[in-house]
Amino acid sequence: MAPHDRTPPSDASGAPDASELVDFAVDLTSQEVLRRAQVMAALGPDWDPMEVLLGEEAAYDLLYSGLDAGQQRLYDDLVAAGVLPSRGDGRAAA
Repeated sequence: MAPHDRTPPSDASGAPDASELVDFAVDLTSQEVLRRAQVMAALGPDWDPMEVLLGEEAAYDLLYSGLDAGQQRLYDDLVAAGVLPSRGDGRAAA
């Protein structure tokens, strides 16, 4: 099939002629390398992944702190169901 053909050739029934179909693949390797380089450039030289991780953990601790009895019960149910990961001693931070 020539690149300028809009439709693949078909047989008498109108079905595409399988002998004319071509395997189509796109190699995104160069685009992925460029994307990763752009992400790292956007993060900048001061980006500290450990600091970010510790900040996320602190945010989760704050999110689940100060729960009233009903919220704590719901939190415990979600942990037991595997929806939320267990944190610390299994109780939300006070």
